[in-house]
Amino acid sequence: MNWRKERKRFACAWAGIVAAVKKEAHMRVHIASAIVAIIAAAIFHISKLEWLILLLTIGTVITLELVNTAIERVVDLVTADFHPLAKAAKDIAAGAVLVAAVVAVIVGIIIFLPYLV
Repeated sequence: MNWRKERKRFACAWAGIVAAVKKEAHMRVHIASAIVAIIAAAIFHISKLEWLILLLTIGTVITLELVNTAIERVVDLVTADFHPLAKAAKDIAAGAVLVAAVVAVIVGIIIFLPYLV
């Protein structure tokens, strides 16, 4: 294994995450929501299984937002003109994030509601 290449790949991946956080308002909302959920989980001392589900859910939403951002950038690079397929690609990617975010809210309700009542 070439550690120099691996460090460079990691640095490029990290730069992508930082760029998405800086330039995408939705990504900042997802990060802020994740932080709130993690703080709540720590306060309520949720179970190990609940932690695993929570972290997987957070990771899924953030991952899909990164993929959505990448798809939007590539589509914008390919064409500045309106094209129905470009719109569909962007809408479908955004829809994937929406589905994950709605599921994340449901998971949050299932995990945290018993601690609140």
